[in-house]
This record gives sequence, C-alpha cells and structure tokens, in this order.
Amino acid sequence: MKKIFLILFSIIFISSGCVLADGDLWDNMSGDHNSYGQKPVSDEEFNSVVEKLKEKKFGKKKNKNIPKGESYRQSNETDYINKVDEELPVLCIPAPLQADVNHVIPVGHYQIVGEKVNGEPVIKLYQAHYLIAQLPACETLDDFGQKHINFVELLPEDEDKVKIIFGNIDFNAYTILDIAKTTSEE
Repeated sequence: MKKIFLILFSIIFISSGCVLADGDLWDNMSGDHNSYGQKPVSDEEFNSVVEKLKEKKFGKKKNKNIPKGESYRQSNETDYINKVDEELPVLCIPAPLQADVNHVIPVGHYQIVGEKVNGEPVIKLYQAHYLIAQLPACETLDDFGQKHINFVELLPEDEDKVKIIFGNIDFNAYTILDIAKTTSEE
C-alpha cells in the first residue's frame, strides 16, 4: 500500500511540472506588435543592420582578394623590421663609472643607443633627451647568449671594472669601464 501511494504521489509530482509551463514567447505576439510594444523584425532587416554595424566598427574592407601574409614575404622582412619603431633598451648603473679622466657616469637608469660614428662603433647613454656619455666600443659578432635582438646589459669584468654589452639589428658591441673611485675610498 505504501509503495502504491509513493508511486502515485511521484507520478503526480512529476507531471505537475509540465502543467506549469503553459505557453511560450510566441503567445505574446498579437498582430504587428508584441506585449512589449516592439515591432517584429524580418531576417533581411536584421542582417542589413548587422552589416552596417560591422562596417561602422571595422571600416570598409579595402581589398578582400589580398591573401593573408602577402606583405610579409621573405624579400621585405628586413624592410619591415627596420621601419618598426624600436624601443631603446634601458640600463641600470648601480655604481658610478669612469667614462674618461674627467667624466664620471653617475648612478641611474640610461637609455642606450649603439651606432657607428665616423665608421667607429660607439655606445651612447641618454637620460631623457640629454646625452650623458658617448663611449667608444669594440664591435663583435658575439651575441653574448642573449635571447633578444635589442639588448643591453652590465656585466662584472674585474673587481674594479664592468663590461657594458650592447646589441641591435645593426651590430653587437661592448665596452669596458672602470668603477669610479669615490672620495671615501681614497
């Protein structure tokens, strides 16, 4: 008796869920407007509005027949890389360095530019747009095991010397500088 009562109760309970869902969204449609006062839109109208929004957002397509990657052929890769604005590498100098007899490079952060001046490689240190030092460098084919094309790093050379290594797409170079003597050490 308990089993029959339990089965009957389960059937009534399960079937009552189907009765609660009477109608759907199409029941709200009456004539030209639904219950919210909105006019129904055809598929063509909807698609035309979507295309107008795409054109507005992405602009008109210039030429759809250009295959992807055509502008990156092997022949013009170098031109593309050279035209890209390069971000200058930054070097942190933790101790004053002796650039020459009369010039000490103070502690700080410097943007580094390596270039050839009169055919000789130099490494230039800038803070903001001011040239702080122009150091003669030795050009090398060694990339110093760096992962990037543009790099600069300060490496210890001796107890009182450091090596600044620099590399970009044009050349790799290094210079060795003495650590400046401070007045407390003299």
